[in-house]
Amino acid sequence: MRLLVLGGGVSGRGALRLAARLGHALAVYDGNREAIVDLVDIERFHGAWRPEWLDNIDVVITSPGIPEHAAPIVGALQAGLPVWGELEFAARHLTAPIVAVTGTNGKTTVTSLIAGMLNASGLEAVAAGNIGTALTDIVGSSPDVIVVEASSFQLRFIEQFTPSVAVLLNIAPDHLDWHQTFEAYRDAKANLVRNAGPDVPLIYDADDREAAAVAGRAATTPVPVSGRQRDAAGWGVDGERFVLSGIDLPLDGLPVHDPAFLLDLAAAGSAALAAGAVPAAVIKTIQSFEPATHRRTAIGTWRGVTWVNDSKATNPHSALAAVAAYPSVVLIAGGRNKGLDLAPIVRHPHVRAVVAIGEAGPELLAAAEHVLASEAGSMNEAVAVARSMAESGDTVLLAPGCASFDMFDSYGHRGDLFRQAVLNLEEGE
Repeated sequence: MRLLVLGGGVSGRGALRLAARLGHALAVYDGNREAIVDLVDIERFHGAWRPEWLDNIDVVITSPGIPEHAAPIVGALQAGLPVWGELEFAARHLTAPIVAVTGTNGKTTVTSLIAGMLNASGLEAVAAGNIGTALTDIVGSSPDVIVVEASSFQLRFIEQFTPSVAVLLNIAPDHLDWHQTFEAYRDAKANLVRNAGPDVPLIYDADDREAAAVAGRAATTPVPVSGRQRDAAGWGVDGERFVLSGIDLPLDGLPVHDPAFLLDLAAAGSAALAAGAVPAAVIKTIQSFEPATHRRTAIGTWRGVTWVNDSKATNPHSALAAVAAYPSVVLIAGGRNKGLDLAPIVRHPHVRAVVAIGEAGPELLAAAEHVLASEAGSMNEAVAVARSMAESGDTVLLAPGCASFDMFDSYGHRGDLFRQAVLNLEEGE
């Protein structure tokens, strides 16, 4: 079989390595010649796309960085060729059960928690997919369980992929620059359980309308979870208790109380137990949970003003969840918009003032007519302006609602610069 791999990044190279091990004939395409110049013994295509590069190709394997409306994918589909993503290609060659996690927000946290709970139970669990390790690189190993963080990009092009346990955290508008419409994005997320039957538990956020709608249409066994008030048929927060199958903990004894993080714990715990984790290991992991850096990380409090870094809030859905967690917010937001409506972030009743940054700055200022608002050209300036706006009792919150790539290398780089600017301003004095 002759395969054409689209993209020379992490996912594409993982696909190339697996295809080579399987003995397939190979070609690779990347618009950027430098991305594939080091690949040898493989036919390489680069530059503007040419339809004849699909001649004699049996399957196209695409990478997440290539949008579904890109010429190579459109051409392959029009030619009737199968187009597979990393999940589809790898899963055809894996024997271990797969726990697949998707959602607009919280995927990485929940994937890591599930793998940790399973490993603490004495199972060998590996985390792969969108979390960093290409799923194709797991082929040939023999873990007990594979926990896959599945993005909408990866789920868009599947045929047979079916997880043993599915987790759908939430669905809100995101990546519309890639999918072009919310309906296409939502349908890609729903592909998580497109091939799944009643033997597959679908753990989903009962408080998320879109996730609940997918669960209602799926042939899977529904397992609703909630970080606010659990359904009688599901798990999560139940009054002052945190309840999972075989687990009942006092809510005030947990390390977090934010409903979004409680939902993550409920989803992860339910999935891990369904995949073979033992309750004692799940409890230990829950009780030791700490949100990862750049996910509502408190930097400190000075003169009654608390500074919080949620640089990972790269879309309006996650930014709104962060804003809702604090009663009075001076919000630093903006960056590269992904075709989404940013107005709800700055119009949330908890937002008292706004500092707009990046390409989306003018859009945010226009939407923030009802509150004190200003624009800043750098992170240092944004922090200084936010400090001048803040009053005792406020939270200065970096929750951009946008991608970082207009001004920064990544959301981590953005968050690090925010933290350093805050410390320089507050402790430097």
